[in-house]
Amino acid sequence: MSGSDPTRVLIVDDEWMVRSMLRTIMESAPDLTVVGEAADGAAAQRMAAALRPDVVLMDIRMPGADGLTATERITQAAAAPRVVVLTTFDLDDYVRAAIRNGAVGFLLKDASAEEMINGVRSAARGDAMLAPRVTRRLLRHFAADDARDTRDDRRRTKAREQLQVLTAKEHEVLAELGGGLSNTDIAAALGMSEATVKTHVSRILTKLSCTNRVQAAILAYHAGLLD
Repeated sequence: MSGSDPTRVLIVDDEWMVRSMLRTIMESAPDLTVVGEAADGAAAQRMAAALRPDVVLMDIRMPGADGLTATERITQAAAAPRVVVLTTFDLDDYVRAAIRNGAVGFLLKDASAEEMINGVRSAARGDAMLAPRVTRRLLRHFAADDARDTRDDRRRTKAREQLQVLTAKEHEVLAELGGGLSNTDIAAALGMSEATVKTHVSRILTKLSCTNRVQAAILAYHAGLLD
């Protein structure tokens, strides 16, 4: 996708009214275009392969083929689009599994039109997908699991070992990323250019074998970097 081309969006939801609403919102932005709609996960996989969207808005809970498997398969493809999960604000296991399966983040179904448009734009450019308040809520759910998990100490030790491959500056960038900051905000916080931040984020994801920023934030949390 060149800088002048609109971001191509595929909408996946089993309710036609939701799809229609999302199409209206997306197409109100001159830099976004909806290339297709799918009513289940199987159709989403076929259409993602055929239409090559830049971003997929993916509902998870759908009759038949759900969005969880579709998310995993779509993100494993070559030149994969970025998948954004559509959800309510309950952050259940399905949402968290989707993020583990490669989704770059999620949008709340009751978000404003502006928030949805900005979320898709952020996903398309590989920037932060989660607002800080949403990131904190997501990490609190992982914290609740850790409190019940007797392996917590071992998990923290392992996570810290994984972070040893990072430079000191990459640690700083990861800590800001883990707070839900965008590249622009990280650049302002650390006094560096946005291009430099983007380079650091790319290296962090590669070194940590993370598919997306959310996975990196979770690893940072487990290592205690966000305490």
